Amino acid sequence: MMWKRAFPAATALLAGALVLSACGAGGAGSGARASDTIKIGFLGDLTGESSGLVTGPRNGAKMVIEAYNAKNPPKKIELLEYDSQGTPDQAVPLATKAVQDGIVAMIGPAFSGESKAADPVLEQAKIPNISPVATNPGLAENGWKYFHRVIASDAEQGPAIAQFLVSSTQPRRAYVVNDDQEYSVGLADAVEKDLTAKGLTVGRDQFAQSASDYSSTIAKIKAANPEVIFFGGYYSQGGRLLKQIRDAGVKALFAAGDGSLDVGLINGAGQSAAEGAIVGCPCAVPSRASARGDLKTFFDAYSAKYSADPGVYATEGYDAATAFVKAIEAGNTTSESINNYLATISYQGVAKAIKFRPNGNVESTAIFIHRVHGGKFDLLGNSKDAKLG
Repeated sequence: MMWKRAFPAATALLAGALVLSACGAGGAGSGARASDTIKIGFLGDLTGESSGLVTGPRNGAKMVIEAYNAKNPPKKIELLEYDSQGTPDQAVPLATKAVQDGIVAMIGPAFSGESKAADPVLEQAKIPNISPVATNPGLAENGWKYFHRVIASDAEQGPAIAQFLVSSTQPRRAYVVNDDQEYSVGLADAVEKDLTAKGLTVGRDQFAQSASDYSSTIAKIKAANPEVIFFGGYYSQGGRLLKQIRDAGVKALFAAGDGSLDVGLINGAGQSAAEGAIVGCPCAVPSRASARGDLKTFFDAYSAKYSADPGVYATEGYDAATAFVKAIEAGNTTSESINNYLATISYQGVAKAIKFRPNGNVESTAIFIHRVHGGKFDLLGNSKDAKLG
């Protein structure tokens, strides 16, 4: 496993060498108010069934803000956390509360479904927001001026995973499965479309998020006799599905997207059943062996602080918080001025180069492939170069 990027901005942040040049704190929308703190929100699943995908981004964001505040700037940043448990129904009132609390920016919402539901609240209040996790392509197609994300969308992720599966295994038949969550449907649609375009015979089935018995879906999979199974969804459902697939004697290669890049997939399926599973992501989860340079600085600092290695999207949470800190450093303390600054920002983050397109998407579209081996995820590399052998 290799890491080829350089991260000068990350070193500066990790060393705590951030000095606030702004004078004044922001309030909700574009207004400003006298205060000793500037409030930034973090909205996502902090305690729900898919919280493993959000703990890392939250921790990464906290590292940036704590290092910044440790320099005792004239105006400190307060990070307010809002636990949506990953549900759109909870995300909307929490976004409303965050606006009422006077945040000037939001890291999140994390997942695609809650982003679709809650972003209109933030858009109306003119609160700039950066998601470290949400990948649904449609989020960038609403004409929103305050929406941003630091990861590639499923419009890039789906085809990249499909191409990797085709080039690596030369399958003739594939089966695509998803539950009914916003993210799951969108990613499965993208993969099915690309596999079909490549000439494969592709079956498709969907089950409810709350389902636990997938026997009907597995019967359809067995009848189709695919060489590759792709699951669009989160690890909570993916682990159970993979276990039942293997228990039914189906040996086809199992693949999934970034929502399943968590140890919960392995724990849910069992190590034996999960062995060899492929998981793509618009992120490359570092390991101690692969981390180099400034990424190693981040890796070591995260591990020391949280007594755990950084997992999926920890670097993206770090980069999202860094973008807001850079805006504040440049003298922007209102929501409107921070948002204007994000349109011009360009720097090398921990995870990738950070520069936003007019629709809020990050310019970097690299997708990485991970494989379960020995009870953990191994990074195989960029989807264009990764090999199964």
